[in-house]
Amino acid sequence: MTELSTRRLVTRLLLVVVTMFAFGFALVPIYDVMCQAFGINGKTAGAYQGSQAEDATRQVRVQFLATNAAGMNWEFRPEADDITVAPGASNQMLFVAANPTDKPMTAQAIPSVSPSKAAAFFHKTECFCFTQQVLQPGERIEMPVRFIVDRDLPADVRHLTLAYTLFDVTARIPPHAQAKR
Repeated sequence: MTELSTRRLVTRLLLVVVTMFAFGFALVPIYDVMCQAFGINGKTAGAYQGSQAEDATRQVRVQFLATNAAGMNWEFRPEADDITVAPGASNQMLFVAANPTDKPMTAQAIPSVSPSKAAAFFHKTECFCFTQQVLQPGERIEMPVRFIVDRDLPADVRHLTLAYTLFDVTARIPPHAQAKR
């Protein structure tokens, strides 16, 4: 190789490294834009501060979905498929989980709200997703989610979906921590 071709190769390799770094850095904003464009993976609003008067003139349908991640074999479902709520009112839905295995298991639920533009107006005041759930073999529990649909929800949004995916996180907990539970 000549000195000129070596220089070109080094320049090209450096350009590839810089491009890869820039692409990796841009992945999070690209992901957020894609989620916004396709209306997926809406993250719920943060902790709800304050209170609102109920807007009885408006009704919003809230649908509930429960799915298990790969490898999670709990029974997991909402008590009802959907409810109709008034913005500003406090609401509750129970989710039921059961561990049909012969081992204690720990699970974590990850929520998502769609459409994504409505996620900022969905406030969970209490949720089983805030903590990990530990169930003994054959144990069944009812887990509440309490929420408020904000009065400032855009008027064109008449239907929200609150979806949970339940993950088995038993293997991620150190054995000494599992013994204390």
